[in-house]
Amino acid sequence: MRKIIVTVAPVCHVGKTVPAVSKNPLTPEAIAEDVINCAKLGASMVHLHTRDLEGNITFKLDVFQQTIDLIRKESDIIIQSSTGGLSSLSLEDRCVCLNVPAVEMASLNMGSVNFGDTVYVNTLPEIRYWADRIEKAGAVPEMELFDLSHVETCTRLADEGVLRRPLHYNFCVGPGASSNLSANAKVLQLMLALAEEGSSWGVNHDAMKDQTLLATAIGMGANAVRVGFEDSFYYAEGKAAETNAELLQHLLEILDRLGCEPATPDEARRMLGMKR
Repeated sequence: MRKIIVTVAPVCHVGKTVPAVSKNPLTPEAIAEDVINCAKLGASMVHLHTRDLEGNITFKLDVFQQTIDLIRKESDIIIQSSTGGLSSLSLEDRCVCLNVPAVEMASLNMGSVNFGDTVYVNTLPEIRYWADRIEKAGAVPEMELFDLSHVETCTRLADEGVLRRPLHYNFCVGPGASSNLSANAKVLQLMLALAEEGSSWGVNHDAMKDQTLLATAIGMGANAVRVGFEDSFYYAEGKAAETNAELLQHLLEILDRLGCEPATPDEARRMLGMKR
């Protein structure tokens, strides 16, 4: 069966309304429990920001490290850290998570984008800085693309030698505040038309009301998809999940109907060319 990398992003952004039925994990214990349950179901990777106990982005590693330690006691799931998140942190503070040896992959935002009434700034010099930090940490970058121009930025930076090929794209689409691109097959086709052959790609759908676009992406050849409270609480119209594991279970049912199955962490490592 075709293998799909399934990522879980378990923690909702600060400021979002949490449905009454949903249990948004914030403490290391709660996040780790959710992630371990997802790993047991078949999740390949977890996407984590460095947050404090209120869910705010921070440069302090205590909660992040404790969470990973708890996860590692029961799971070999791939740890993907974020070098993003709208904040006033410095360049180094935004990628402080790379100081944690367990981090094997890191998100790398490939350009600036409107974010609500402000702008999420990621300049080319900043991108080069974070790419270098990811390389020195021995991690693999997942390139977060919020706009068509970001796809070509990947190619330019690869030509410079800043990024290693093959590239690993993550198309960030949806009606939420973090993206300018709509979540539909036409947008995915446009982004794929600019993508390099031989690269892998995946999708995360911000503020999704159901998992239809994830199924569409898999049908279009996506190597990876993502669910979790960071993106959405909903697996179907008007139906919010109680836990991240419940969201994941619905996605796994879609994979099965499409003749696919989730990659194990080690299979995902091979697919992404990780050194481990």
